[in-house]
Amino acid sequence: MNAPRFATVILSLALGLLESGCKQPESDQKAEAPPALKVQRVEDRSVFEVDRPERFQLTTSVAHTARAELRVTGAVTPDVSRNVPVISLASGRVIEIDARLGDSVTKGQLLMKVQSADISGAYSDHEQAIADETLARKQLERSKLLYERGAIAQKDLEITEAAETKATVTIKTTLEHLRVLGVDPDHPSPIVEIKAPVSGVISDQQVTNAAGVQGLASPSPFTISDLTRVWIVCDVFENDLGAVRLGESAEIRLNAYPNRAITGTIGNIGPVLDPNIRTAKVRIEVENPGLMRPGMFVTATFHGPRRETRAAVPAPAILHLHDRDWVYVPARDKQFRRVEVVGGDMLPGNMQEIVSGIAPGQQVVANALEFQNTVQQ
Repeated sequence: MNAPRFATVILSLALGLLESGCKQPESDQKAEAPPALKVQRVEDRSVFEVDRPERFQLTTSVAHTARAELRVTGAVTPDVSRNVPVISLASGRVIEIDARLGDSVTKGQLLMKVQSADISGAYSDHEQAIADETLARKQLERSKLLYERGAIAQKDLEITEAAETKATVTIKTTLEHLRVLGVDPDHPSPIVEIKAPVSGVISDQQVTNAAGVQGLASPSPFTISDLTRVWIVCDVFENDLGAVRLGESAEIRLNAYPNRAITGTIGNIGPVLDPNIRTAKVRIEVENPGLMRPGMFVTATFHGPRRETRAAVPAPAILHLHDRDWVYVPARDKQFRRVEVVGGDMLPGNMQEIVSGIAPGQQVVANALEFQNTVQQ
C-alpha cells in the first residue's frame, strides 16, 4: 500500500470515530424534551344538568314598553329660601334658653332671654324725647299767643313750630328703637325676649346659657327651617345629563322607607361640573310628607323622554341571590343555564320588569327558587 492511499484510510477512520462520539442516543433526547401540554376542561358552574327537565315548567318572557330610567343617589337638604335666622339686635348676656336644636317651634314662641344694657340707653333717649317735645309744645303755644298780639315776628313763630315738629319726630324714632330691640315702651325692662319669627324646626343653634351676644356682629343664635318643602340634591354624571330636564318629575325613595314613593320636580341643574368626578348637582324640590329629615339618603329615578322595549316575566321566575337577580334559561339537551339579569319595577299581574339580561320571547324557568333548591340537593 502506497503512502497516499494509507493516509486516506486513516483519515476516514478518524472521521467515523468522531461522528460516532458526537451522536447521542435517541432515548436521551426524549428524556430532555419538555413534557407535552395537557389541556383540562373546566366545568361551567352556571350550567346545571337535570335528569327530567320536564319537571320544571317554562314560561316565555313578554315584551314590555317602558320609558328609559336613570337612578342616582342623593340626600335631603333644607330649602335655603325657607331657612330663617333668629337674631338679637340687643347686645348682652343670655340668661335663659327655652328651645333646643331639633325642636319644633311656632311663630311667636319664646326662644331665649337676653339681659341687655342697650335697653337702658334706648329708654333714656325715649324719655328725654318726650320731655323735649313737651317743652317745645308749650313754647309753640306761647309763641302763637305772642304772635297774635304782635309781640314777636312771624319768623320766631316758625322757629318754634319747627322745634316742636323735630321733637315729635324724635319721640317716634326712639319709640321705634325700643320696639326693634323687643321692649314694650309701657313696661320697660332690661330683659329682652327673643321669639320665633316663623314656625318650623330649629336646624342650627349657636348659643348656650350665659353666653354673650353682640347683636348683628355675632352669629345668629338660632336658625329655623320650614321643612314642609325640602330639596333633594343628587350627583348626576356628565354622560347621563341628557336624561334630566328642568321641570320634569322625578321619583324619590328614601332608604329608610324604600316602599314609599314620593314625586318631586327638577328645579335646578348645576351649571358647573365637579372636575374630580365629572358630575353635576341636580336639585329636586318636593313636598315633605313628614318623613323626610335633612341628611337622609335617597334614590332618585329620572324618566327619560324615549321609550324602550324590555322583557317581563312572572316574579317567581327571578331568583334573588347574593344581592343579584338571576333567571334559569333552558340550554341544549337536559341543561339549564343561570343568567344574571337586572330586575326592574313590579308590574300588574305579579309580573316584574327585566331591564337587561334576557330579551322578550326568551324562555325561563317559571319558579327559579324551586329549581335552585332542586339542583343544590
